[in-house]
Amino acid sequence: MGLCTSKPHANPTLSSSPNSNTHFTDTNADQQLPKNPIPTPKKSPLFPFYTPSPAHHFFSGKSPAPPTPRRFFKPPSPAKHIRAVLARRHGSVKPNEATIPEDEVVALDKNFGFSKQFEQKFEVGDEVGRGHFGYTCAAKFIKGQLRGQHVAVKVIPKAKMTTAIAIEDVRREVKILRALTGHKNLIQFHDAYEDNDNVYIVMELCEGGELLDRILSRGGKYTEDDAKAVMIQILNVVAFCHLQGVVHRDLKPENFLFTSKEENSELKAIDFGLSDFVKPDERLNDIVGSAYYVAPEVLHRAYSTEADVWSVGVIAYILLCGSRPFWARTESGIFRAVLRATPSFDEPPWPSLSDEAKDFVKRLLNKDPRKRMTAAQALSHPWIKNYKDVKVPLDILVFKLMKTYMRSSSLRKAALRALSKTLATEELQHLKEQFALLEPNKTNTISLENIKAALTKNATDAMKESRIPDFLASLNALQYRRMAFDEFCAAALSVHQLEALDRWDQHARCAYELFEKDGNRAIVIEELASELGLGPSVPVHAVLHDWIRHTDGKLSFLGFVKLLHGPSRSLAKPH
Repeated sequence: MGLCTSKPHANPTLSSSPNSNTHFTDTNADQQLPKNPIPTPKKSPLFPFYTPSPAHHFFSGKSPAPPTPRRFFKPPSPAKHIRAVLARRHGSVKPNEATIPEDEVVALDKNFGFSKQFEQKFEVGDEVGRGHFGYTCAAKFIKGQLRGQHVAVKVIPKAKMTTAIAIEDVRREVKILRALTGHKNLIQFHDAYEDNDNVYIVMELCEGGELLDRILSRGGKYTEDDAKAVMIQILNVVAFCHLQGVVHRDLKPENFLFTSKEENSELKAIDFGLSDFVKPDERLNDIVGSAYYVAPEVLHRAYSTEADVWSVGVIAYILLCGSRPFWARTESGIFRAVLRATPSFDEPPWPSLSDEAKDFVKRLLNKDPRKRMTAAQALSHPWIKNYKDVKVPLDILVFKLMKTYMRSSSLRKAALRALSKTLATEELQHLKEQFALLEPNKTNTISLENIKAALTKNATDAMKESRIPDFLASLNALQYRRMAFDEFCAAALSVHQLEALDRWDQHARCAYELFEKDGNRAIVIEELASELGLGPSVPVHAVLHDWIRHTDGKLSFLGFVKLLHGPSRSLAKPH
């Protein structure tokens, strides 16, 4: 079954020292294909995403392939030069930094405070999966209200916890599993136990196998309708995690299990060993994940929940066509493809698939995370929305955008209101759904209390850990007034996502015409620099010269577009 264990591969993975915070669980699976000389293909071979499960070797009595190394061991990597470049670029290599010799024993606290009653409560059965990090067994309760119930137990030997990072990974995994509760597409966590030798993470037993196995059993790809049924479940659980402030960081077909062998059984997200809490405005910088599914911004060491959505896009691409969107023989080649290559939508079966399906995948695989759809938005996409009755969850991006709007000047608010008036009915659909989830009153307005109530209704302990309630402090202005739907559209629309659409120029031009009538006014360069968050080191007169009309001192079209985007990260004063 492979619960919570990564697939083993024959060649080493990208790994690094704790100082560089780099960790990959996937690598070039094609090394396990027949050894006949194969010329470099233009596209991925049949089922290039498949790697045999270690469980197959276990039950056949054969020696398993070398398992995927995790953080605890640091073998050579075919992408070593990429690690070195990233380390130099981000300053993680310090000239006087000493390393600890491998043979030096470092005292580590491996007491987690978990219950020590594992043997008294469970009868352990067969091993069902194995990875370098540990192994997974079937088991059953032998006492209590759940007596006789079968479960899966992830066993993590303490002997393999050789670094403080390894110990913290286990502690955080349990903390996240314990905090994330109540979603039908999330693996159910029972409890964590420990003894002198191992940590035991007890979860529900899913007997339907991995999503990867289902893909293979279907000849490598799904029909559009069947793919929609899978994507709805994946997007629902990902949107749930993101609302709670949790980023998974290792989404791939191997990390989704079916509860049973039934064709329509529920899908469950598993393996939160690389997951982390992330605050709404926070950017993570450690490189983790699986090579074929890693987002470009992860390789650039500045990412958040959007990285998970990229991984979902890779899964969607595989479901629909049976090949990976980015493929190479080495990890460094994979990373170059992720950063530079454009996925092919010209080769079969793409020409026979709907335009909506292609648009759906393309918007998930946008290399700019600001332009990428969120998981909640993806559930509102026409390709998904037209399939049965899909309930759209709260979108954390809405609250991030509202925060920025509330902090904006009256001039930028006027620009955003003008832009919101250009949106077509279908473009407003997601905002209508989000506004309805905030349960406006009879006057069709919302206040801070509506937002608090909506978040409380959907909150888990994970939300408290990621400090999303603290994030509401930035919306305190709504404590004293109410917001109608028209203003909500201006506050919650994403300029960057609109910019990714083919009709962006038309939106911007129409919005500028409206802004000219109702909002444009004379502005000096210094004021505009303040609006855009430019620091004193920026030569504002040279940079902003063309953004203000010389005739009347008002914003030009270029200045209007820059104002819509708000403070520029590239030009803003560094923090």
